Amino acid sequence: MKLTIGCLYPDLFNLYGDRGNVQCLKKRLQWRGIEAEVVSFLAGDRVDFGKLDILAWGGGSDRGQALSLGHLGKVRQDFRGYVEDGGVVLAVCAAYQLLGRYYRAEGKMLKGLGILDIHTEWAPGRLVGNIVLESPFFRTPVVGFENHAGRTCIGSHTPLGKVLFGKGNTGNGDYEGVVYRNVIATYLHGPLLPKNPEVCDWLLERALKRKYGVDVALAALPDTQEIQANRNIVERYTSQDSEGILKTGQESGHSGRDK
Repeated sequence: MKLTIGCLYPDLFNLYGDRGNVQCLKKRLQWRGIEAEVVSFLAGDRVDFGKLDILAWGGGSDRGQALSLGHLGKVRQDFRGYVEDGGVVLAVCAAYQLLGRYYRAEGKMLKGLGILDIHTEWAPGRLVGNIVLESPFFRTPVVGFENHAGRTCIGSHTPLGKVLFGKGNTGNGDYEGVVYRNVIATYLHGPLLPKNPEVCDWLLERALKRKYGVDVALAALPDTQEIQANRNIVERYTSQDSEGILKTGQESGHSGRDK
């Protein structure tokens, strides 16, 4: 078996070590004896979505987003077709915003791909710090680092998780990210996947199923260091009751959902 991992516009989108997500996807395949090929597409390159099994797209500055718009316009339809056909995508921060309808920043309107029915508005005061999520998709809490001025309204989309500590999509400590088909879109940097091996394997399993047509149960990996890194963040910023149920820390989230 083999998976091809695409890295979209790393010359414009590679803040906060997001390229590490690509390396994590590759290594967790190789450790299981599965071949992995990484293909980087620089701004202006032709992107052949038909040859991709996973697409990783990282964070970038407002300037990088603006510079990418002309290139994104050329791949809009193919990108949408890839997603609707079950293509696996990890989109972080700026990439998350550009999957939506628009990002309005200080009077400038950046038109997104419109793949997700979401939109983002810039607001003063950056949302910066560690973040912990409780996600219905994963047994283990999802951890990362957020740094964004955009407030993203996800409408009726399913969030990645409920915020246990941190700010989340809109800054109110409610919900964070979006899961749509085989797409995970999120503000979590760090990079995300090395701290959350369960999230990485979720992406890999879906890519393998899409390509080979059968459910694939990936062989377990030790993940001792990864689990400990995750646990350290969770324990530092949240508390647990006697039954092991996570409770929120000082910057606790509250119930409710983006409207």
